[in-house]
Amino acid sequence: MALYSTGDRVSQAQYGDGTVTTANEYHTVIDFDAHGPRTFATRLVHLERSSTSAPVKAPRPRRRSPKGN
Repeated sequence: MALYSTGDRVSQAQYGDGTVTTANEYHTVIDFDAHGPRTFATRLVHLERSSTSAPVKAPRPRRRSPKGN
């Protein structure tokens, strides 16, 4: 079982390339380029290191808070 670090680029068979956002002995969270964030059981997920660079994502628009009366 390989424990990846935050920021590592990886590839997973179903979702493709992504960036590890959180990893510990129980869960690994990966933000996939085309599918968004997914959480896996660390001991069950099969990952390979990826040499692709992360795409530049547009900043998400900020939510406007409703004005109080």
